[in-house]
Amino acid sequence: MITNSRSNTRVDEVASGIYRLSTPSTKLPGGFSFNQYLVVDDTPLLFHTGPRGMFPLVREAIAAVMPVERLRYIAFSHFENDECGALNLLLAAAPTAEPLCGRINGMINGDAFDRAPRVLADGEALGLGTHTVRWIDTPHLPHAWECGYLFETGTQTLFCGDLFTQPGTGDTPVTEADILEPSETMRVALDYYAHARDTRALLERVAALKPTTLACMHGSAWKGDGAALLRALADRLSA
Repeated sequence: MITNSRSNTRVDEVASGIYRLSTPSTKLPGGFSFNQYLVVDDTPLLFHTGPRGMFPLVREAIAAVMPVERLRYIAFSHFENDECGALNLLLAAAPTAEPLCGRINGMINGDAFDRAPRVLADGEALGLGTHTVRWIDTPHLPHAWECGYLFETGTQTLFCGDLFTQPGTGDTPVTEADILEPSETMRVALDYYAHARDTRALLERVAALKPTTLACMHGSAWKGDGAALLRALADRLSA
């Protein structure tokens, strides 16, 4: 469903009750996309906010699915503009919403939030109604000390942030095609990974969750054997 014909922002359900909000950009050669993920439940959750300047498009996309005022949690993997640039604008639009993040993020960046964050410890679960999300600390994967991801246990959806960043305008909401090769081409060219000591161990820990949907922040969401794909990424990073 296209929610803005000028920007081509669109909304698509990629797992039960989980919607991908995607806005294409032509600022990079070949195009790029910025995705947020909305979990519709008793206490709705948005993972990533988009850049501050994209707020009107994100608000419009949320409103196509549910009232923005119903948002209860606004989660993000690490402190960067496309992850949480519109956080305070969304907090103003949703009076009962709380930022949701890991402990390190709350400690070093919490002062930037207009409302105190709900901080999750590593491995801590949070019930949203029919969905349950679990926070996984992944420092420096792919970058930022405070980085972490959410895993929705019922749909086996991993909100994996900048992992598997794909070029292009993201017109396909969800794919089963190969995303490792295009994402590796972009990673090698831009070198935005931290190359940290514990990368393989962290990827193995996330793979052990056996995700079947990867909610990528840039490009298509992906369905398949997420554990195998994460281990293939670990092999590439170790090569």
